Amino acid sequence: MFRWYVINTYSGHENKVKHNLEHRVETMNARNKVRQVVVPTEQVSELKDGQRVSVEKRTMPGYVLVNMEMTDDAWNLVKNTPGVTGFVGSRNKPIPLSQAEVDRMLHRETAERPRTKAQFQVGESVKVISGPMSDFSGEIAEINENAQKLKILVSIFGRETPVEVGYDQVKKVA
Repeated sequence: MFRWYVINTYSGHENKVKHNLEHRVETMNARNKVRQVVVPTEQVSELKDGQRVSVEKRTMPGYVLVNMEMTDDAWNLVKNTPGVTGFVGSRNKPIPLSQAEVDRMLHRETAERPRTKAQFQVGESVKVISGPMSDFSGEIAEINENAQKLKILVSIFGRETPVEVGYDQVKKVA
């Protein structure tokens, strides 16, 4: 029976281990024992040189997921792949992942997470309750519902300064 297992690798060598393992599976004709090798990643938006860039980041550095039928031959094939330091689980008996764990790690969420609708309006007064700007009060200048962030103008040294905070970092001032 094919199940998902987690293997340890050297951090930063996940893609190399994936390539090595897939190559070994092909050359040793073990396609009937190892079905799929996956490095869990996610798309993240970063700011580089003032531009938003979408980059792929590993969600579990040092780990690779393998969908395989656990037999002695398959265990040896994976265990002896260069860069693999072992299976997650007890020393001689790897523990398979549950389907819910696999879905979560591979981002196959069954339902879209509900987004929090902004309970704020531009021009409203709010007080920052957490983070580095805690206890500052300001006025909402902009609302970004996708990122669930607010841009508020706070007075620092007598100047209006824009500060970006999450919805959960502020409360309305009556």
